[in-house]
Amino acid sequence: MRIFLAGASGAIGRRLVPLLIAAGHEVTGTTRSAEAARKLETRGVHAAIVDVYDAAALERAAIDAQPEVVVHQLTDLPQTFDEKKVAASYARNARIRVEGTRNLIAAAQAARARRFIVQSIAFAYAPGREPHMEDDPLNLADGPRVETVRGAADMEGQVLASGMEAIVLRYGLFYGPGTWNDGPSRKPAVHIDAAAQAAVLALTRGAPGIYNIADDDGAVSIDKARRELGFDLAFRSPF
Repeated sequence: MRIFLAGASGAIGRRLVPLLIAAGHEVTGTTRSAEAARKLETRGVHAAIVDVYDAAALERAAIDAQPEVVVHQLTDLPQTFDEKKVAASYARNARIRVEGTRNLIAAAQAARARRFIVQSIAFAYAPGREPHMEDDPLNLADGPRVETVRGAADMEGQVLASGMEAIVLRYGLFYGPGTWNDGPSRKPAVHIDAAAQAAVLALTRGAPGIYNIADDDGAVSIDKARRELGFDLAFRSPF
């Protein structure tokens, strides 16, 4: 299958790429860095050096790739945890989810992609009974993460209305290789490899809609992801 992976050198992208290649998929991965592009090429990826805010260039890259599925794993967060840097990144990350997603959807539509998979967040639900189901309301009103939640909600709405087979993966807080935490820090959490594997499963499984992707820690329900995607929270990459 031809895959267009936006954010191929990010936290999820680095764990996702070898899984996709091992499964026999033809992957075009985006990055803004020439150095990252060279590393992607050595791993069997067709690298596209492009900025998601350059709509015309992004569209050309997607059309050249002719993907059946577009996978949106773009974020704009610091690689290492620093409270001030993380707080400063909220506006940039919200922008990539709103404006960047708009450009990526347009590029996917121009390339006639069939399915669109997007990374969202499972820690956005409004206070209420737990575990949260996918149709529970998000906390769009207040709180320290309101800018993040509003950006994610806008992104999800765009993808679900795109006319493609839209799969929204609401990830817990990442832990594991290349993340801010070695183990779960707060609920809901998810190991980075289990999150990456969920994206692989979503290439061919699951009806369009939203799926919680997290540990079974009582914060969110993962019954739907287990049932429809075959999600396995214990998955760890062999690579």
